[in-house]
Amino acid sequence: MEERTRLLVSLGAAVAANCVPCFEHFLGKTEAAGLTSQEIQEAADIGDQVKNGARITIMSSIRSMIGAGASPCNGKSEKSCCG
Repeated sequence: MEERTRLLVSLGAAVAANCVPCFEHFLGKTEAAGLTSQEIQEAADIGDQVKNGARITIMSSIRSMIGAGASPCNGKSEKSCCG
């Protein structure tokens, strides 16, 4: 993967992960790679869309679990990360 693409992916991932230090780290490398402010903003916007999609999904799942009275860790979920 070329450096410009790697940096754009890293910036978007940093936004999706809510990691300010990561974003600052990769942002510091963007000038040398010739990235524009517009490209950086687009990567950040895409990361934010991913983060927002994950937030919507988790909140929808929580509402469903609460409404159904199910606990995510009661052994009934095949996708549980807690056991």
